[in-house]
Amino acid sequence: MFFVFVRHGGVAALLLGVTAEALAWLFGAVALQPVMIVLGALLFYLSEYGMHRFAFHAAPLSWPPARKLQHRLHYDHHVEPNRLDLLFLPLWFLVPNLAVAAGLFALVFGIEAAASGLLGMMLAILHYEWVHYVAHIPYRPRTRLGRWVKQYHLRHHFISEKHWFGVSNPSLDGLFGTFRGPGASEKSATTRKLHS
Repeated sequence: MFFVFVRHGGVAALLLGVTAEALAWLFGAVALQPVMIVLGALLFYLSEYGMHRFAFHAAPLSWPPARKLQHRLHYDHHVEPNRLDLLFLPLWFLVPNLAVAAGLFALVFGIEAAASGLLGMMLAILHYEWVHYVAHIPYRPRTRLGRWVKQYHLRHHFISEKHWFGVSNPSLDGLFGTFRGPGASEKSATTRKLHS
């Protein structure tokens, strides 16, 4: 199960990035700041919700190449939610977004904090990718929390695409009004075909 996870999308690159940062810290090449690691993770969770709700579920764009991107990044995942090649963030999307986020982090908090922020973001993305992977494969999580999170995300795919946007961190659904209980939302006819 873990080896299937590692070979998709940018997961291997993220693991290499985390390992490189850990080794750089162990050998004294970088000073990691725990507060900035946490801040980087929190910023990812905020962007996870925002991107999922406002970008990945946005109405189709008129320019065909942009529309094709929308399909690859999310629309097609709703059509075939169990297709692993559509499940993970592709490397060509992940790397530039991480680079921009790390650059902005450096501008706001300083270059020394950027490595810590980047580490937090990468760890949070790995968490996101793992939770998303487990939600879509035929696997029953061992813990009650794991089973709840899996069901939480699957409601977004099979009950209503208008709720439950927080894949790895459902707390933002509560904050922004997109949280619903298991039976509180009518079944949508467009969970598989967004904007049909």
